[in-house]
Amino acid sequence: MMNWDDLRYFLALVDCGTLTGAARRLQVEHTTVARRIDALEVVLKLRLFDRLVRGWQLTAEGQDLIEHAREVEERWFSFERKALSASKMEGVVRISAPPSLSTFLLAPRLKILCASLTGVELELQAERHQVSLGKREADIALRMARPQTAGLVIKPLASVGYGLYASKAYLKKHKEDDWEFVAYEKHSATPHHQWLEDYLAQRKVVLRSNDQMVLAQCAAANLGVTVLPHYLRQSHRHLYRIEQQACPLRRKLWLVMHDDVRRSPRVRAVADGLIDLFSGAEMTDLLL
Repeated sequence: MMNWDDLRYFLALVDCGTLTGAARRLQVEHTTVARRIDALEVVLKLRLFDRLVRGWQLTAEGQDLIEHAREVEERWFSFERKALSASKMEGVVRISAPPSLSTFLLAPRLKILCASLTGVELELQAERHQVSLGKREADIALRMARPQTAGLVIKPLASVGYGLYASKAYLKKHKEDDWEFVAYEKHSATPHHQWLEDYLAQRKVVLRSNDQMVLAQCAAANLGVTVLPHYLRQSHRHLYRIEQQACPLRRKLWLVMHDDVRRSPRVRAVADGLIDLFSGAEMTDLLL
């Protein structure tokens, strides 16, 4: 009989294109991925992938099965989500949030929520990419962009303010006309990084990074001026907010769940706890 779980390995290899990528997604060894694909091929009596020197390549037979495999996968995840909605007040609840927000806002403030949820274990996933709530990669996601995917429950959680930051030592040593900048990677679509690119004009950028926690550390280490969410000012005691050159941007932070899981007692309790956390005066002060 076919092991239905082997379809996950098949689709992960289709999506990622390499054994290593599929293994990383599934959090297993690449040899496990290869073994599960081999087993699926034996049961189906089909060759799904050609093993080439440059990598594994889908056969025509494998290509024909992708759509059907995705239908089976979606039905399985739908079954899981429905089962979760009928579950008790116990088990794991996975929260996905951006790394800096997870590190400097959530992690230091989850103690009370954890203590109030007897029988519930929180799993905080600090991730740059948007995980799939439909595939149960997380139960709750905090996102800086409003999702457009159907079937999601979306609630505005808070407003996040931004500003220009540098160290006091840097600002004491450099006049505004002589400022140099640490900026995000080029071609970023993020609003506050686009604003910084416009603000820069022809001024010098000394370093770029794809991580705003790196930018915060660079600014605190006297490397230059950067734009940061206000909550990151607590990441380093040497960061100083430049009030006279305010960044006007505010971005919405959204709490997102799949519609099928919002009735789960434990997911609902965690979501309510996060809503209460972000509605407090302390959090508002940190964000704005």
